[in-house]
Formats: sequence, C-alpha cells, structure tokens
Amino acid sequence: MKLETKSLGIINIDDTQRVYFSKGIFGFENIKEYALLNANQWPFYWLQAIEVPDLAFVLIEPIIFRADYDPDVDSDDLAELELTPAEKNKTLIYAIVTVPADPKRMTANLQGPIIINKELRIGRQLISLNKKWQVKHYIIDELSSKEGTNAGARAEGK
Repeated sequence: MKLETKSLGIINIDDTQRVYFSKGIFGFENIKEYALLNANQWPFYWLQAIEVPDLAFVLIEPIIFRADYDPDVDSDDLAELELTPAEKNKTLIYAIVTVPADPKRMTANLQGPIIINKELRIGRQLISLNKKWQVKHYIIDELSSKEGTNAGARAEGK
C-alpha cells in the first residue's frame, strides 16, 4: 500500500505495519488507522495516520530511557487489546514524544502510553495508574540519570 506522509513523502507499507485504534489517540479519537514506521533516527518511530498525511506522532520505547518503566494500566483496558500483563512478548509499549525548538528538551508522555497487541495489530492509548509517570519526562535528562544509564545499556545489549 502506498502511504502519503509529511515527513517521509510517499512510502510503501505492508499490512504488518498497520495498527487499528478503535478509540483513536487522545485528541484524535475520530482517526482510527495508523501505520507504525521506523524513523530514520534511532530510537524513534512514527505513528502515521493513514488517511491524514499531516498527522503523525513521534514515538519512543520508554524502556530506552527508563529501565524501571512499567505502564501499570487497568487490566480491563488491556483485555480490550486481548492482552494480559504477563504477555510481554505480544505487547509493544511506546510513549508519545514532544520535540520543542530545543531538541535537548524533548519529552515523553509516560502517563499516556501507546500499547499495541503486535499479533492482532490493534492499539490504544491508555492511562497509567502509577502517579510516578507524568505527561512530561525529559528524555535527555533521564538518560543521564541512573535509571536511564541502565536502560541505555540494556537497549544496546550490554
């Protein structure tokens, strides 16, 4: 399938990259179909709306900069994705990244993780029940912290 994107131009995607969000993303509830794309810059991904070329979210796997990240979401919400907390092998977990004018101040929303059942290719943005996780976690600062250092080493396979 050809997909028009603002950042990558027109690209080809296959069905394995498509993800259906029955409730959309917060603030964009009416947009249900997205494509999960590798960004050209690790460790980021794009969550590109299929029918709206100008709508895409930058994503990151929180474990990259927070080794202790556990989204701690409601089990009923997970059940809607046909997942249980124990099914980590079927689960993809991302955080939406906000990139301001100064990229060193980019933040990730750990309070509202994007959870995807990678086998069924369905996803939801959920709310963490753990008050530790906020809407703004400064990625660069947290990579410098003890938790981030451990996460960076794990992400690099050390």
